[in-house]
Amino acid sequence: MNLGRYKKWEISGHIVLSILALLAIIPFLLLIISSFTDEHTVVRNGYSFFPEKFSLAAYQYVFDQWQMIGKGYMVTVLVTCIGTFIGTSISALLGWTLSRKNLPGRSMLLFIVTFTMMFHGGLTAQYIIYTQIFEIKNTIFGLILPNLLMNGYFVMMFRNYFETSIPGTLLEAAKIDGASEVKTFFKIVLPLSGPIVLTIALPLGLLYWNDWTNGLYYLSRDSNLQSIQTILNNINENIKFLQNNNLGTANSGVSSAELPSTTIRMAMAVVGIVPIICAFPFLQKWLVRGMTEGAVKE
Repeated sequence: MNLGRYKKWEISGHIVLSILALLAIIPFLLLIISSFTDEHTVVRNGYSFFPEKFSLAAYQYVFDQWQMIGKGYMVTVLVTCIGTFIGTSISALLGWTLSRKNLPGRSMLLFIVTFTMMFHGGLTAQYIIYTQIFEIKNTIFGLILPNLLMNGYFVMMFRNYFETSIPGTLLEAAKIDGASEVKTFFKIVLPLSGPIVLTIALPLGLLYWNDWTNGLYYLSRDSNLQSIQTILNNINENIKFLQNNNLGTANSGVSSAELPSTTIRMAMAVVGIVPIICAFPFLQKWLVRGMTEGAVKE
């Protein structure tokens, strides 16, 4: 193979990937810079990587309410960890069950899971069931159970992986050795399923972290269980209320006319997304490790 030609393709690949990386990083960089920009500068000149005047007014407004925001972070971390673990576990167990071709009633179960992927009962019916039957209103279960705990797409991804990537010879050997279905799953299948487990756990964790609708639907405004995303959304709504009613804020002593509404939104986005940005490189390392160590070795 021509080494010079290979070198050109390698350089071209690096250039393309560098451009794509910049396209992903630049919006976050602009978001962070805008959050430190003076409100009047943003309104007058628009967003810029080199603003005329910097200001900490947006972060001052946000951190004046840090006690509430810190509690929201704790709730979000707890809900994300519990929801991701339980959601991934349920999806993996149901996916394994559906992958067993000798399962009685397998076709009906597949139909039920597929049906949930195409049709939805609607928000009103869901709200009535969760609040009046399961009674999760103003409880932590209101942030975990609805919508996110089990997803038909995740179940089908697990099922397809188990059917196509787990060697049938291993399952037959386990059956010959007298292993039960439960022991086969936990001792053989699960250790070989690192890639799909992490592939499901990462987006599921992001869904829980970014979720604010469950807090809006199932928690009252004065609840101590509000997640960080719900709190930031409430702060955003409070800013709109102050502006529409020409009121000031007692905490920061800023009138609604001087309230840095645009930059506050940027600061709130930074507060909500920075932990994920900081954690993702470590999660990505475990994802790559799971893909290599979880692969079937000949």
